[in-house]
Amino acid sequence: MPSRLLAPCRALLLGLLPLAGTAQGLDYNIDEVRAHGAWHSLRLSLGEERHARALEASSYADSTLSVNATPGACDRPWLELRVALAEVQADSATVNRVPVDLLVDQGAVHTGEGAFLIERGDDGFYVRLSRLDTVALLDAMAAGETLRLRIHRAPEDYWFMAFDLTGFEAARARMARLCRNADETP
Repeated sequence: MPSRLLAPCRALLLGLLPLAGTAQGLDYNIDEVRAHGAWHSLRLSLGEERHARALEASSYADSTLSVNATPGACDRPWLELRVALAEVQADSATVNRVPVDLLVDQGAVHTGEGAFLIERGDDGFYVRLSRLDTVALLDAMAAGETLRLRIHRAPEDYWFMAFDLTGFEAARARMARLCRNADETP
């Protein structure tokens, strides 16, 4: 590869390194990184463990929204929000479970649960989203422009975020292919 192209590739990979971890608090090896508008698709590995990911890290300097798939369960992706904290955590814990609402453009509200997680040795705070109709949400995201997230931290205390969906469908499709290809590896 010509040296003038290596610098942007290195910068992209270095910028994505903090995003390689998951709620397990581990740093994964990343490869197969590709940009799709505001989203990226990539593959994560650590030993025999493999994941494929579509992520949006451009809306906030300290936060990343990801859709993740694991070989053997490629048809059951999960969503996770990571927020960088000021310090590495001393303990691992599920801090809370709270209601979450997701809205794509002006469509239907998708209601679920967010588990607040911290992991020893990790400087991230994670919100693992569950109890959602994930297929319907991902389909709405593929056709939408903006995803709005409302996290119910306490009664009448909300945390609002919005994420750009430009390129999401291409990133999701590639994530699914990366996951299926890893599934087919002996």
